Amino acid sequence: MSTLSTTPADTDPSSASGSASGASSEPPTRRPGDGRSRRAGRLAEAASVGWKMLLVKILALGALDAVAVYAAMVLFTGDEPLAAGLVVAVAGLLTWIYLRRGALPAKYLAPGVFFLVIFQIFMVLYSGYVAFTNYSTGHNSSKEDAIEAIMLQNQERVPDSPTYPLTVAERFGQLSFAVVDPTDPDGQVLVGTAEQPLRPVDDAAVEGGEIVELGGHDILDFGERIERQEEITELAVPLGEDPNDGVLRTQDAQSAYQYVSQYVYDESADTMTNTATGTVYVDEGDGAFVSAEGEELMPGWRIAVGLDNFLRAATDSSIRGPLLSVTLWTFAFAFLSVATTFVLGLFLAVVFNDPRMRSRRYYRLIMILPYAFPGFLSALVWAGMLNEEFGFINNVLLGGIQIPWLTDPWLAKASILLVNLWLGFPYMFLVCTGALQALPEDLTEAAQMDGAKPFQAFRLIKLPLLLVSLAPLLISAFAFNFNNLTLVYMLTGGGPRDIEAGVNAGATDILITLVYKVAFVGADRDYGLASAFAILIFLLVGTVSVIAFRRTKSLEELN
Repeated sequence: MSTLSTTPADTDPSSASGSASGASSEPPTRRPGDGRSRRAGRLAEAASVGWKMLLVKILALGALDAVAVYAAMVLFTGDEPLAAGLVVAVAGLLTWIYLRRGALPAKYLAPGVFFLVIFQIFMVLYSGYVAFTNYSTGHNSSKEDAIEAIMLQNQERVPDSPTYPLTVAERFGQLSFAVVDPTDPDGQVLVGTAEQPLRPVDDAAVEGGEIVELGGHDILDFGERIERQEEITELAVPLGEDPNDGVLRTQDAQSAYQYVSQYVYDESADTMTNTATGTVYVDEGDGAFVSAEGEELMPGWRIAVGLDNFLRAATDSSIRGPLLSVTLWTFAFAFLSVATTFVLGLFLAVVFNDPRMRSRRYYRLIMILPYAFPGFLSALVWAGMLNEEFGFINNVLLGGIQIPWLTDPWLAKASILLVNLWLGFPYMFLVCTGALQALPEDLTEAAQMDGAKPFQAFRLIKLPLLLVSLAPLLISAFAFNFNNLTLVYMLTGGGPRDIEAGVNAGATDILITLVYKVAFVGADRDYGLASAFAILIFLLVGTVSVIAFRRTKSLEELN
């Protein structure tokens, strides 16, 4: 039998380290098989993809790029070159990521980052931008669109207007007016749409003064014109690029006449003049034409107003008062909702966690049933049950007494808290049950051996340990109830309404329902003011969350 001999150089660590350090000072030698290994790896990667997957990838990226090019063209023609360039750049970046070899993490991260930017970051930034504009009902478009709308809304037929024999055509789902110019001896055919003024065309056939063929258009027959008569009579085709030239309109889909507006726009002076009264309206930089008497022509247009929306909320008493009361009720609602649901959920968790309680699994199943139903459905059911005249609670449980649960300001607030307790305690029950079962029973036994009563052991030992794990959940529950739009809007609609408020505010409105109602409910919708309120919500929730999380750090010492 032979044995292996070990030399000192083989066993001495200093020798090994010295050899390693000495080796590191020399340039690394390239082994002959390194290049072949890399080439083999690239070939293996290409083979693993397969031609079918490569074809699917190319088709998907081609569809993406086609949509991006179309969107860029629409944005560019709509005077949005920056947005068009951004769309092209993003599409190009995604195409480069998925066509190049390697970069596997980027291929997985790109979709998530893309949708995060679109649905989160962009929406937040756009809401912030709207808060600094006058975007609202009557101020939701550009100045050019506002001028066109004012002139279209105040049109009158020219008494001596020539009669245009009308042919109604359609192209790509858009209606067009085709007429033979009565002032042209050659009978030039003109075609126009609501967006494009009348223009001459050459690929048209006219027989007996009637257009029978129009290149690229489908001519509507008599039945189709009768079927779409309302749409045709509402169509106004500009006669020229100048809005003062008027438009062509029809009442019978057979003959068209020239209509002009009673307002004349002077582009050089930037004024709008009412030809009937002689009143001159001037653009004073407020997003509308205003007369010397202060009368505004509607619609106006959207402009940047800086901090005006925030100043209105702070200085206008008809807005400041309701906003302050809504903010206070929002904090009270969020705090009381978290407190009541947590206390009830913790109590039930302690009761049903006791081993002496029989059939605990069935009781627990019953306790979480309210959590299993959608919140908006439960709110609608409770709204019916709390109805003053026909509700189950008044008519059946209380013997026909008409208690205004949802129309009295204080009873409506109590009703919301009651319904939210019904909807929220199962969640707290579940999380408290899990946290209780995670606590070791040795702590309770040790406390009882030291003479502590069960309530003392729970209050001094278990509850602090529970708060360590439950504090972040309580903070998130506070933030959720701070923005609990579904319950408040479905149950009371924010009412009863405060008729003296300058905004659509009610006694049970919280900030998020106030934002929703100011932006989307009623005839006067003020998106700029609603966005300013949304920024206020963000600041309040963010501040409260930061303070609360800092406070909870003191509980970590209990671990």
